[in-house]
Amino acid sequence: MNKKTIAISMGDPAGIGPEVILRTFASGDAWEGIRPLVFGDLTRLRITADRFDIPVEPVSVKTPKEAAGQFPLLDVLDLANVTPDLPLGAGNAVTGRAALDYIEAAFASVITGDAAALVTAPISKEAIRAAGSPYSGHTDMLAAMTKTDKWAMTLVADTMRAMFVTAHIPIRDVSAAVTRDRVLDTIELAALALDLLGESGRTIAVAGLNPHAGEAGILGSEETDCIIPAIAAARERGINCAGPVPGDTAFFRMQNGEFAIVVAMYHDQGHAPLKLIAFDTGVNWTVGLPIIRTSPDHGTAFDIAPEGVARPDSFRNALALAARLAQKTGRPK
Repeated sequence: MNKKTIAISMGDPAGIGPEVILRTFASGDAWEGIRPLVFGDLTRLRITADRFDIPVEPVSVKTPKEAAGQFPLLDVLDLANVTPDLPLGAGNAVTGRAALDYIEAAFASVITGDAAALVTAPISKEAIRAAGSPYSGHTDMLAAMTKTDKWAMTLVADTMRAMFVTAHIPIRDVSAAVTRDRVLDTIELAALALDLLGESGRTIAVAGLNPHAGEAGILGSEETDCIIPAIAAARERGINCAGPVPGDTAFFRMQNGEFAIVVAMYHDQGHAPLKLIAFDTGVNWTVGLPIIRTSPDHGTAFDIAPEGVARPDSFRNALALAARLAQKTGRPK
């Protein structure tokens, strides 16, 4: 297998990003088929490894091409943008600016072809806003940087997947945002996701917005006005999709193998069932970008960052999915 360089942004330096990265690479099998390259702060990583007794040695490289991927030496492109005495457990404008710098540098390495995929450790929305960022998080930032109009947040937990028509908006705004075109775009992105996973042609479940998928308009009109027309249009384009499926049964049916992915209408419709079964192991995958980007499905966890008890499972799975997609798509290095 040709080893791929995987760019990793360190996340907020006051959060658990450095810890989960290091704990992931403390296991030699995490290195199989890849050359990991962390864009972050070398001193912060070394302090974290020493403080929590993690048997990984972060080492400095000057360019992505120097990444060797030799366990236990973890290659780091050092931005040196936080002080050694930066306390764990509280984000601010300084940590937000640092996190943005890591993302921008790691992203650049993927765009130039020096890395095959991007895995992002958690950032704080409040901290990056304090640093002057106009974005609410990674996804809209990367969409703007790649000039991508159509993308979707996708949660992956082994064979359970959810893709979202709407995500980080107030629930009172969801109904107006569930339009025919937006639902159709998301169905098409779900079909793309299945293709990238090697599961083309499997059934996509399109969830209803209202209880019982609207009961033919009795409990709401979004299904008849928007969702059903979108499903019909997708079928005309050759996409295998079913629905609208009531949101309270869609994920049970997927778990039983009937569906490969659920197109959810709003954030908690998909997050709640997947986090129930994969709270510590799920992966966030942004489908539709011209690059491969995955991340752990959790935040900075400032509350436990000083304790050294963070679990690396979700980050490890995000890395594995990025590596799998990079091998399949054949992106360089």
